[in-house]
Amino acid sequence: MIRCHPQQFAELKQMMADSIAVLEPGIRQMRGLIHFYAGEDEAVNSLTNVSVWRTLEDAKQLDTFQPMLDLGKVFVSKGATFERPIMNYTSQWEIAP
Repeated sequence: MIRCHPQQFAELKQMMADSIAVLEPGIRQMRGLIHFYAGEDEAVNSLTNVSVWRTLEDAKQLDTFQPMLDLGKVFVSKGATFERPIMNYTSQWEIAP
């Protein structure tokens, strides 16, 4: 999750939107990917990526995905603060339509 000051939100939101061009090719090829989402909450000046993977090991591929690590440095240089450590959850239950 990324947090920022309100005056930085619009720029970081656009950077997040643009990041799909850099991240999608590599993420799409990763083992175990089910879904990958990018989202925003302007009310709390926050951006996030949420992904769903077959296994925890599959999810942890993102920890060393160089394009994501490189983009993270750019976000930080623009004033973003990342919540660390990265949280990986295992599913307890789900509701689907």
